[in-house]
Amino acid sequence: MEFVILGWPEDGPTLRLDHERFSYAGKFVMSNTGKAVARKDGDLLGAVAFNEDRTEPDACWLRYVTVRNDRRGEGIGARLTAGLRAYCLDRGYERVRIAVNNPFAYRALYKAGFCFTGRTTGLAELVLEAPCRPDDEPYRDGMAAFEDRDLSDPEERLLSSERGRRPPERIDAPAVVEE
Repeated sequence: MEFVILGWPEDGPTLRLDHERFSYAGKFVMSNTGKAVARKDGDLLGAVAFNEDRTEPDACWLRYVTVRNDRRGEGIGARLTAGLRAYCLDRGYERVRIAVNNPFAYRALYKAGFCFTGRTTGLAELVLEAPCRPDDEPYRDGMAAFEDRDLSDPEERLLSSERGRRPPERIDAPAVVEE
């Protein structure tokens, strides 16, 4: 599998995704965010849209992450975001942030090297940030933030299975190259 940056926000990259196979497909057509993808044998498996924070130029936001519906649960999104996180930090950003709205994304982003900041967005998304020091308490605090929400049965099962367990293991960031 290869992890590739198609372009940075100033390059104006666009990406057309099949809306039946990818969530947030319409967000990737916009040219005001950078795009990174995961591909295997030329087949697109996942994508991330990102841009510099408008108020903090030393911070980069990962805006949307999507993985092809039939490939979810394979760790593609976690590996892609881990690689992009490392690439952005190497490029000179001091922080990389992402906001998540469900426990599956939260768990995957923790694996990718992000930690819960204790903050939420106006849309009640949990704000995660890297670099950070892995710690049991912020991970549990983030999972607990989902407890009082209206969740799907799979999300409820994930929360239940995570109670009392140690946080998931971090994954190594794969190499990301610019196309």
